[in-house]
Amino acid sequence: MPSLLEQLQAGITTQSAEATEQIARELAALVPEDTVLAFHGDLGAGKTTFIRGLARAWDIEEPVTSPTFNLYTLYEGNRQLIHLDAYRLESGADLDALMIDDFMHSPWCLAVEWPERIANSLPEDTWHLYLGIDENLAHTIRLK
Repeated sequence: MPSLLEQLQAGITTQSAEATEQIARELAALVPEDTVLAFHGDLGAGKTTFIRGLARAWDIEEPVTSPTFNLYTLYEGNRQLIHLDAYRLESGADLDALMIDDFMHSPWCLAVEWPERIANSLPEDTWHLYLGIDENLAHTIRLK
C-alpha cells in the first residue's frame, strides 16, 4: 500500500470534513519541524478544515477558524502553528510588515491560505497542498 505522502501526491478524495481532518492528523506526524505549508484552493475547499486537523494532531485545543480579519493567528501546542490568511496581502513586503518571524519559536509550522499572494516570499522547501471541491461536494487533496 502506498504511503500517505505517495497517496497525497497522487491525490486523495474525502467525503466529509471529518475525513479531511483525519488526513491532516496523519500528515501532521510527517511534517518536518519549522516548515511552511501553502494551502491552495477556492473558498469552501477545506483549507481551514485541514489546518484544524493539523492543530488537533499537535495538541492544540482552541477553536481553529480562518484568520481573515486579523490576518494570522498563533496557536500553541506541542508545535506552534501560525495560521496566515494572505488574501488581503499585496506582496511579500506586506508579509514582512506583519513581523511574524518575531513571534515564531521552534518547532513551528506556518500554514498559509492564499499563498499565491506572497509566492515570492515562500521558502523553496514549502509544501504545497491543493484542495478542491467537486459538484458532488467531494473534497480533493493533493500534495505537490
